[in-house]
Amino acid sequence: MQKFIGGIGCFWDETKYEGIPGITSTECGYCGGKSKNVNYKEVCGGDTEHVEVVKVEFDQKIISYEEITRLFFKFHDPTTPNRQGPNTGYQYRSEIFYNTDEEKNIAEKVLSEVNQKLGGKVVTKISKEKNYCKAEEYHQKYFQKKC
Repeated sequence: MQKFIGGIGCFWDETKYEGIPGITSTECGYCGGKSKNVNYKEVCGGDTEHVEVVKVEFDQKIISYEEITRLFFKFHDPTTPNRQGPNTGYQYRSEIFYNTDEEKNIAEKVLSEVNQKLGGKVVTKISKEKNYCKAEEYHQKYFQKKC
């Protein structure tokens, strides 16, 4: 299995990845900040530098990293800095976290294509994965639990 980690706003939007062939699981988490272990209250405080992210595990025989990256850009507005819909704050920034040079190159290629289509307005960051940690259990599959 391969993974893709991206911040598309609130991590409860993990539901956008449901039902897509090849995607085997999603997990809400935090990534990109200063500490290895953080909690929701700390991240919302704005000092940790973490992003709310969705970690997507997928079968690369069915769906590619590039296809997942294209979905990432379809699932949110990559032109709004630190905001998605009603959610505002540094933790809601648009960001892709890569682990390999190949993932970085794919993300940069897709970002460039999307940016060209959107007139150079894309603010999505592409960063090396750093200090990923799983979010609290009550955030996992939030809408399935609450609806």
